[in-house]
Amino acid sequence: MDTVAIQTLQNIRQRNNTFLWLVSNYLTDNPRAISKEIMQEMNEDGILPDEMLYSALLAGFFNLNPEESQDDRILNDEYVRPAVKQCYPEEYKNNPYYKNICIPELTIRSWNFTHTTYKPYEAFVWNDIVLKNDFREIPQIGFFNEEFSFPAVHENGREWMAIKPSEIETMKCAIEKVSGKVVVFGLGLGYFPYMVSLKNTVESITIVERDENVIRLYKDFIFPQFSEKNKINIVQSDAFAYLDKMDSHDFDYAFVDLWHDVSDGLPLYVCTKKYERKFPQTRFLYWVEDSLLSAVRWNKFDEIIQTSSSIEAIRERLSNTSLAESLL
Repeated sequence: MDTVAIQTLQNIRQRNNTFLWLVSNYLTDNPRAISKEIMQEMNEDGILPDEMLYSALLAGFFNLNPEESQDDRILNDEYVRPAVKQCYPEEYKNNPYYKNICIPELTIRSWNFTHTTYKPYEAFVWNDIVLKNDFREIPQIGFFNEEFSFPAVHENGREWMAIKPSEIETMKCAIEKVSGKVVVFGLGLGYFPYMVSLKNTVESITIVERDENVIRLYKDFIFPQFSEKNKINIVQSDAFAYLDKMDSHDFDYAFVDLWHDVSDGLPLYVCTKKYERKFPQTRFLYWVEDSLLSAVRWNKFDEIIQTSSSIEAIRERLSNTSLAESLL
């Protein structure tokens, strides 16, 4: 790897961070800045596709000026446009969990069962990041052109868990892969175990959850609605305590969902990955693994840059390291 390639990686890493910062600020501060009224005003004749107009408006809210700045043009063309995705309610309304599992509207102590609504054109994280061949990382920003509601549970006024489109999308691949005997670390609202319980190729599902309150809520309000209850076994335990005692031939697949996001998930992910050596017969799958791998990848990149004594040493170490892998 030559000096130009190293500088290119550094530039891409900086753009990744810049775009992620823009997206995070927008979603935190004003995800409803693009409204139905603005979309209609800017597209009175209805000629422009919603995704194209939405991308242009989003670039404006990001204060990008592609006409005058090359950096802004790169961010607009290579990040904003491939990030935006129009979602359609009909793609989700037939989801078996949405159709068959009813989350009641009620409050129990500090827990509030409810539904949350995305307003028309409200921006939200739609899927895990997309990694391009050149190491660009594109967060996926979704929107609906009409209201869309989804079940959620709040604890002490803060969202604890929700079955959002992002939950459905980021678990889709793992749900398709699993078969045989499956262990699930982390219960939430039971979306993953419910979906895999419907598969004829899945024999049994063991759910490992340490919070007895979560288990009680699940057993009282969600589990009774499962059509394949006979496949489910719930174990109250810390995930790593369970892994320490698990037999190497107990499960064909393990799905790990112990974190809320990358910030709290990275240490847990790294720790869980080490158990894969102990269970060669079990295939481990992880929620939002691409985002977790991004953090691992760039942490390793920073370590190499900061601890190498020369540009030659950086080149050698990077040449011997696959940044596309987990590097654990």
